[in-house]
Amino acid sequence: MFTPHTKHDVEVMLNSIGVGKIEDLFQEIPEQFRYPDLNLAPRLTEMETAGQLESIAAANATTKDLLSFLGAGAYDHYIPAAVDNLLQRGEFYTAYTPYQPEISQGTLQAIFEFQTLICKLTGMDVSNASHYDGATAAAEAVILAYGNFRNKRKKVLVSRAVNPQYRQVIRTYMQADSSLKIVGDEIETGIAPDMQKFIDQIDHDTALVIVQYPDFFGRIIDYTQLIETAHQFGALVAVAVNPTALGMLTPPGDIGADIAFGEGQPLGIPLSYGGPYLGFFAVKNALLRKLAGRLVGETTDVEGKLAYVLTLTAREQHIRREKASSNICSNQGLMTLAATIYMSLLGKHGLQQVANLCYQKAHYTADQLSGISGFSLVDETTPFFHEFVVKCDEPVEEVLEHLLQHNILGGYNLGHDYPELENHLMLAVTEKISREDIEYLSAVLQEENHG
Repeated sequence: MFTPHTKHDVEVMLNSIGVGKIEDLFQEIPEQFRYPDLNLAPRLTEMETAGQLESIAAANATTKDLLSFLGAGAYDHYIPAAVDNLLQRGEFYTAYTPYQPEISQGTLQAIFEFQTLICKLTGMDVSNASHYDGATAAAEAVILAYGNFRNKRKKVLVSRAVNPQYRQVIRTYMQADSSLKIVGDEIETGIAPDMQKFIDQIDHDTALVIVQYPDFFGRIIDYTQLIETAHQFGALVAVAVNPTALGMLTPPGDIGADIAFGEGQPLGIPLSYGGPYLGFFAVKNALLRKLAGRLVGETTDVEGKLAYVLTLTAREQHIRREKASSNICSNQGLMTLAATIYMSLLGKHGLQQVANLCYQKAHYTADQLSGISGFSLVDETTPFFHEFVVKCDEPVEEVLEHLLQHNILGGYNLGHDYPELENHLMLAVTEKISREDIEYLSAVLQEENHG
């Protein structure tokens, strides 16, 4: 049994603050609300409680139990055992805040290595120490651009092919400023891969253009014309990127992007029912001083030894909301460490191998499914990475239910977010999916069609 305070402990604490009894601490609360009757279940022992919680948890199905073709922003990749083994070391779990560098060199160095790896991966000049997730990183891109133009440009263009959750969070962050227009993702603009209707909306009032690479539907779009047009009008371009795809695609920094951000979950972070995740954020040097969040730099101490410190931002950025340019919370420190370990373990060639496996297996899956009556590949001309869209003759919910009965998470129903894509199913394929898994999926779908 755990007893947080003994009777003597309580007496000492009460005496030290000049209070006679615990009840005296609640005098400011109206008497009728002090001790309400609570309809609580009978108390349980630790053993009984553990049994109940295990029973509740057993009702959940995970990707250990189900074959998953579900993506849409979070992906079931293989995580090497060494990631958790290193991550669970006590000095990482209990690491102190990096505000005091003299006692947090390990934490600061880990963040510095993370920043370096993100810059190499994205082709950008500088990375911060991370945000909550990809969606909040998207919102921070808007805040950065809005501030960069001193709030004089009042338009942000967001592609309809950007993750719907990202677009929702952007609007939530910016709802207090009614003068800022967030446009471009209307149903009329569409999701055509040439993006011409979207590009035509760029003008001199545009502060930022946001696209996704590969886009939400997994397509690999050539953004050269879009970026050139945006820069001609003086606007910034932010690209939401899938870090795994960068193992084989040209980095956003090399195609002219000003900002690269994304969800770092694919980099060694488990699905975990939706979090905690990691938002990475990198920019070109011209935007260095506008970068939100923490930034760790490398220097030397008074003895000339290598040292790491928080740099280029005032302390107010982290502790005073009214002085901060963005959120003032901690970065996702433990998650950045997981991503750093993952990227370091795989290295350049390992990341390329994972990306290639995802690409090849996704295309094999698409080929298999396109040959099944009742299912057709939506876009056979635009290249895609490890997600693709199929149109179903039957309602998608029925297809997904049939697959679930065969222990398959069958993908994402695009009709939830795109009314024009009713009965369209998006599937994701990672390196964990085997040829046998793909053939099993095909067999079950053929059974659904014939059933």
